[in-house]
Amino acid sequence: MSFQNADLCDQFDAEVRVVAPMFRSFGGTPTFSGPITTLKVFEDNSLVRSALENTGNGRVLVIDGGGSMRCAMVGDQLAVLAVNNGWAGIVVYGCIRDSKAISHMPVGVFALGTHPRKSVKKGVGDVDIPVTFGGVTFTPGEMLYADEDGVLVSGRALT
Repeated sequence: MSFQNADLCDQFDAEVRVVAPMFRSFGGTPTFSGPITTLKVFEDNSLVRSALENTGNGRVLVIDGGGSMRCAMVGDQLAVLAVNNGWAGIVVYGCIRDSKAISHMPVGVFALGTHPRKSVKKGVGDVDIPVTFGGVTFTPGEMLYADEDGVLVSGRALT
C-alpha cells in the first residue's frame, strides 16, 4: 500500500485527525498503516509483550505510555516479535531502546525518543480502550497512517 499523509490530508481533510508533531521514526519501515490496537500503560511493558506475541494481521499497536521519558517501552526483542507476528507498526507515546537494531527491522516504529533503561514488569495497564495524546483520540479498530510527515487517524480506510 502506497500513500502520503500530505495527500491524504488534502483529499480527506474533514475525515482525518492529525497527531501533533512529536514522534521520530525508528523502524526500518518509515511508512506504515493499519487498524489500531491500543494499550494504556505506564513504565511497565508487560502488556506490550503480550500484545506483540499475538498475530498482528497488519495492525498498528498504539501504546499510551503517558509520555514517560524515564524508561523504554519497546526494545529489539519486542520489535522482533512485531515483525515475526505480522504487525505493521508500533506508535509509542514514550521511549524505545535498541534503536540501532530496530532501524534495520521491517516494521514501523514511532516514539518520542530513546532511553536505555528497561521498564518494570508488573502486568499493569489497560487493553483496547480509547487513548488520547497529541491532540487525538486513538480508538481501537480505527485506521492509523504514519509516514515521514507525521501520524493521521481516520474512522475508516482511506486508501
